Amino acid sequence: MTLFTTLQSLVPQQKISEIAGRLAQSRHPMVKKTFIRTFASVYGIKLEEYARGSFSQYDSFNDFFTRELKDGARKIDDDSDALICPADGMISQLGQIDKDQILQAKGKSYEVGQLLADYELGKAMQEGSFVTVYLAPTNYHRVHMPFDGTLVETIYVPGQLFSVNNETAENITDLFARNERCVCVFDTEFGKACVVLVGAMIVAGIETVATGKIKRSDRVQRQTHHMTLKKGDELGRFYLGSTAIVVLPKSAGMAWGAGLYNSVPVTMGQRLGTFLQ
Repeated sequence: MTLFTTLQSLVPQQKISEIAGRLAQSRHPMVKKTFIRTFASVYGIKLEEYARGSFSQYDSFNDFFTRELKDGARKIDDDSDALICPADGMISQLGQIDKDQILQAKGKSYEVGQLLADYELGKAMQEGSFVTVYLAPTNYHRVHMPFDGTLVETIYVPGQLFSVNNETAENITDLFARNERCVCVFDTEFGKACVVLVGAMIVAGIETVATGKIKRSDRVQRQTHHMTLKKGDELGRFYLGSTAIVVLPKSAGMAWGAGLYNSVPVTMGQRLGTFLQ
């Protein structure tokens, strides 16, 4: 374990994220201006592709961080057999689920049922496919539907708030199954499928179109829904960077595109794979 990951285990993760959340949602002119301008300067963020093109148009840092794109800023691959990327970011891992194990990093895997907080649902995903997309602070931070489906359940799972970058993924066992997350469960034409929104250090919250911003809790919260969403529709958003994991059943018959591997940059809407079912 590195010094960076060891320190994450020692600091009060929840308290730090709570404080960050309060500052990020502040509408005080000096607070929001300082946070937005500093962040944009450090990360070189420009607003040309976003619907609001001036920093002064954002009500808070959270509003800026979850800024919406201009119409047409991302091309959605609308072929019926295409699985699209749910978010801007980079590939952390992708491939086949080995029995019930999802690859986290070289030499590290974790159980799909643990990730989904539902072992029966996990059984339905055995020998299926997955893709893990890491969203860096510079990225567009809304998560979109990678396929057509009907949202039938959300499962909020309390947990740790480790960073989710490559270094942490390589050193923290069961990282994504230990961190706070929201599991979105869908009925699709190829069976049950999931998109998991994983929280991280300083992430001030997770929101979905069905639940609104999720209130942190120390217990698992399950909600039923019946919301039909099309590929490319907004599913949720992160208040600071994190990870989205798409989990598909074997019946989806996923064939991944060429040239996709760890650290390859991707954009929301691009084809990641082809359904062969």
